[in-house]
Amino acid sequence: MSASVSRQPSLGQPAWVGWAFIAPFLLCYLGLLVAPVLEGWWLSFHAVDLLTGRGQFVGLANFLDLLKDEIFLRSAANTVLFAALCTPAFVILGLALALVLNRPGKLGAWLRGTFFASNVLSVTVVTLIWRLVLLPDRGLLSQGLAAVGLPDLAPLSDEHLALPFIAVVTLWWGIGLPMTLILAALQQVPKDLYEAAALDNTSRWRAFRFITLPALRRTLILVAIVQLLGQLQVFGQAQLLTNGGPNNSTRTMVMFIYEALFDQWALGYSAAAAQLLFVLLVLGVSVQRWAEKREDGQ
Repeated sequence: MSASVSRQPSLGQPAWVGWAFIAPFLLCYLGLLVAPVLEGWWLSFHAVDLLTGRGQFVGLANFLDLLKDEIFLRSAANTVLFAALCTPAFVILGLALALVLNRPGKLGAWLRGTFFASNVLSVTVVTLIWRLVLLPDRGLLSQGLAAVGLPDLAPLSDEHLALPFIAVVTLWWGIGLPMTLILAALQQVPKDLYEAAALDNTSRWRAFRFITLPALRRTLILVAIVQLLGQLQVFGQAQLLTNGGPNNSTRTMVMFIYEALFDQWALGYSAAAAQLLFVLLVLGVSVQRWAEKREDGQ
């Protein structure tokens, strides 16, 4: 017995052993995340010449100019509006599809695969498909409207319709992931709860309200936050479908950052806009933390 105890490893390990295990991750974290963020803040307080690489400290001038820039303010408003359109739609439609497709059998599996298939397409393929659908006169939408006697519609050329239709394209493209996450959580709900509710003659609506929704609350919060952070960074769909038009109605913050850097070569100005976007993302993470703490407190 004493021999077996003596062969057990000692619990008192040198401190460097723990650091050795976390060092690879820590170095990657510092090099790939912390350092770029700090450099981005440094650049945002400078006017940088991209040709010479020299920067002149300008303080808050870049941020003050952004607050006076009508195009940037329009881009920020478009970004927030786009996220507000997409996030609830992803949660509600993802939940609806998960409830409908939560059934065994080959048909359910085939339908789940069909809805998830668009999620693996690139943004270039998705926008190409939808440009053909929304093409005036000859597109699928125009022909469908003509078949029922309605006037032609060119949504991507309409200042009021362009952004909502980009949201529709994004919803069609990305609905597979929210549906899958909610479906996975839905399949973890104990069947005994529904059986007990059925014995009490509980209606489907009451079972959904008092069993399904509470069980899915954490997953729904996760889906909402992930989609919020993702849609605040929208870029490809808006650029490829409308290039920010018409009349800047679909220009987003990421598009503004891209154009300020690569079209105007204003590195400091672009970095300042990127930091404001970073602040929006941090606020989104803060909402997630608040929602999780509120959930834990209940």
